[in-house]
Amino acid sequence: MSDFYQKQCAWHVVGRRSVAWIAVLLVALLALVAAVVPPSTVTAQGRGPIYTVTLDGVVSRYSIGYLERALREAEAANAEALIVRLSATGAVLRDTRMFADQLAQARVPVVVHVAPPGMRSGAAGVWLLTPAHVAAMAPNTSFGIVEPLVQPDPNVSDATRELLYTEAIARLGAWSRERGRSDVWVEQAVREGIVINNEQALASTPPAIDLVARDLNELLTTLEGRSVTLEGGETRTLSVLGRAPEPLAPTAGEQLLLLLATPTVAFLLLVLAGIAIYGEFVTPGVGVLAGLGIVLLLAAGVGLIALPVRWLAVLGLVVAFGLIVVDLYAPSHGAFTLVGTVVLVLSTLNLFDSAQAPGVGVALWAVALVVLLLIVFAATGIYLVLRTRSTPITTGQEGLVGRLAEVRKRLDPEGMVFVEGALWRAISEDGEVEPGEWVRVTGVYDLRLTVRRLIEEPGPRERVTGEQ
Repeated sequence: MSDFYQKQCAWHVVGRRSVAWIAVLLVALLALVAAVVPPSTVTAQGRGPIYTVTLDGVVSRYSIGYLERALREAEAANAEALIVRLSATGAVLRDTRMFADQLAQARVPVVVHVAPPGMRSGAAGVWLLTPAHVAAMAPNTSFGIVEPLVQPDPNVSDATRELLYTEAIARLGAWSRERGRSDVWVEQAVREGIVINNEQALASTPPAIDLVARDLNELLTTLEGRSVTLEGGETRTLSVLGRAPEPLAPTAGEQLLLLLATPTVAFLLLVLAGIAIYGEFVTPGVGVLAGLGIVLLLAAGVGLIALPVRWLAVLGLVVAFGLIVVDLYAPSHGAFTLVGTVVLVLSTLNLFDSAQAPGVGVALWAVALVVLLLIVFAATGIYLVLRTRSTPITTGQEGLVGRLAEVRKRLDPEGMVFVEGALWRAISEDGEVEPGEWVRVTGVYDLRLTVRRLIEEPGPRERVTGEQ
């Protein structure tokens, strides 16, 4: 009995220890589960500041760099929301698509607001509104383009083209469904092109956007209390009413890059660089104009790198400038200038690849201004050349023609005359002329003058200066 009792006690001790270990393991397991379970049921409020950024002009790699920095700062500050005011009219699709993936996976709520009223956001609106946690538009705004959103290279196979279509449709459709928005427009936008205004987007079932707000104040009012779901399942309820948003302005370097990547600015810099370099050739000096031209050319290159440029069109611009310059030296009476102007306009209008960057182009006012200035420049040059050609020569031997000369040695028919402070051998065209008489020079040949007797005696001033 004692052995049995001891065994029973031993089993009880082992059992208690096992239960203790199991309890410890359960507690550890529960703690681990609590740490790794997605906080999908947690609602966070008042997380941090409200940041705003404004996207103007063309969405290029420099614009995306600015947005990426703003998104990193917002995530680092655990911002309540990052509001992107989309005022861009064109977009480089390659760069915009890459940022759309980052926007969809943002760890803070991102609100994309197409504004101000009347803005046509084009392709940028499609790729930024769709993955945004909140998609907002101002009245009388739209997104989308009339051409296919995806335009594969004509040389690719049908299978590759269909793969590109399918991938874009899947990405845009998945984002729309995750945000609880309509995706019925996606396939048409990708394959054929579509433009949707704010009224159409809000009228669809479900809506293609979340809300319509005229300005930032109205946007903050409508965002108050709205719940958004972030990547990973975290739900946040926005608390923005009565709070002052903080703008995240671009740095000086970012501002410069954004300016240079503006198509119109890049074009004008290219034109100014050509004018400066040409000016250095026609007025050689210490190289100031050449240095200025190189700086302008490099600045234009920095902007053009961020845009899908057709380099054949750039070559056309060079040819156009060459034709206009040639017209200053060749007797074409403006023909080269006319051809150069036509080449300039055609090259400028086709400077950027619209398939890769819809909505990106040089402003028509800039094209008209450059054409006008070049025509004025060429017309002035041609006028000066023609004027120079028609002006009598006043220097050298040819400049003696038409001058008055005094006979110093009798012309019979050859003798000596005094003109322009020097004695010249001269031959009379109309008989003998006595010393002291005045004659007029009619030509110069082999260092001898041909002269003709004056009918009237020259005045005192003509005698001194030889002027008519």
